[in-house]
Amino acid sequence: RHIIIPRSVLPQPQQPRTGPADRSTCAGMKRFGSQLPVCEPQWYQGGASPYYRKSHVELRARVRKFVEERIKPNLDTWIESESGYPRELHEEAFSCGVQGVLFGKKWGGTMPEDFDAFHELVLWDELARSGGGAALGHLAINTMALPPILYYASDEIKKKVVKDVVQGRKNISLAISEPSYGSDVANIETSAVRQGDYFIVNGAKKWITGALMADFFTVAVRTGNKPGLKGLSLLLVDRDSKGIDIRKMETQASHCHHIGMVTFDDVKVPVANLIGKEGHGGKYLMINFNHERFVIAAGANRAARLCYSEAFQYSMDRKTFGKRLAQHQAIRMKLAEMARMIESTHDMLERVAYQFTAKAPDSVLGPLCALLKVQASRCFEYCAREASQIFGGSSLVKEGRGKIVERLYREVRQKLRCVQMVFRMTLQVRHSAIPGGSEEILMDFFARTALRTARKIRARL
Repeated sequence: RHIIIPRSVLPQPQQPRTGPADRSTCAGMKRFGSQLPVCEPQWYQGGASPYYRKSHVELRARVRKFVEERIKPNLDTWIESESGYPRELHEEAFSCGVQGVLFGKKWGGTMPEDFDAFHELVLWDELARSGGGAALGHLAINTMALPPILYYASDEIKKKVVKDVVQGRKNISLAISEPSYGSDVANIETSAVRQGDYFIVNGAKKWITGALMADFFTVAVRTGNKPGLKGLSLLLVDRDSKGIDIRKMETQASHCHHIGMVTFDDVKVPVANLIGKEGHGGKYLMINFNHERFVIAAGANRAARLCYSEAFQYSMDRKTFGKRLAQHQAIRMKLAEMARMIESTHDMLERVAYQFTAKAPDSVLGPLCALLKVQASRCFEYCAREASQIFGGSSLVKEGRGKIVERLYREVRQKLRCVQMVFRMTLQVRHSAIPGGSEEILMDFFARTALRTARKIRARL
């Protein structure tokens, strides 16, 4: 039997509004940035979106102004400098309303009253427009190393660290990866043995992004005799503590990444510097990773979009065999595939941002953020490679129109370390697939989670 539903009770499609205003605005917001197709997110180019409000538009304008006026003109100099970008850049970013936007007034920040995850998406997307080099890269590292302190540390630790970091006077890095254990966090070996009112820390942390600029470290250590994640704790360690050695690690990318090896030799850390409960460090880190992967994905997708933008414009100008590059079908196919991947990744970013905004549980966010990070890193890698192919020899030199693609292609593996770190696998081939968890581990994590959920559903049938 067929049930006929009267047409009158079905939701009726609204008639699209017409007029000049609708062609130039999106929910009252003016077009912004480049209007070349796919060179900016769709809502910048008049596309309708339910996610963005006036405060998002204002933040977007502030960050872009800061990038255009303060970062881009100095980027080449900072990249070549042994010291990277100046520490004072963080205080400048705070005074311009960029540095503190992710933190509430309680912590000395400038968070909008209607803050949601889309403000953060706007922030990382706009900062990544600088074109590689990792200038102001420690801002993202701060947002990865601070949450365990904000959520679990004592008021004494918060008072010592949070406000100075939020306002750009100091920096903090997350120290997890070790020479023998990258993605295998559960088996890290750096030990913290309690002796009276102190933990005595011994071990080494490797590939620590921002190590050279950090004033503090949120360090994962093994306390007690329990194996695996249950034996891990987090400690706040001051870089000036006796017994700490920090050395620079040369990388494929620029000096702005400040990547280093941190060695602990009988370092005395007050028991009061324990973050949260002893033995709960593994749980704190697992929760922290969801946000980290979101940050990674946002920056990676804008980098991919930048590769596309540079290649798209170059293809319209460059001539080969009597025709412009864009007149060759093979080039158009490359551009179309880049656009497809970028736009689908941005849609996924917005979907995950909405889940963060809706306060979805970590059990939901975990698999989503794992797939998002893989999607974004593969998108970036593909677009950097194809943009390099379109530029040809111009993408091999650090000057001229191809220099941005040259830099991004070199930083596909390394660039993400500036704003994103934690899990690393030393035997992984593609470096963009490493920070935040290697692609293989994240894909397996998603599949295992999906199978576990499916078994529970079937058991209830």
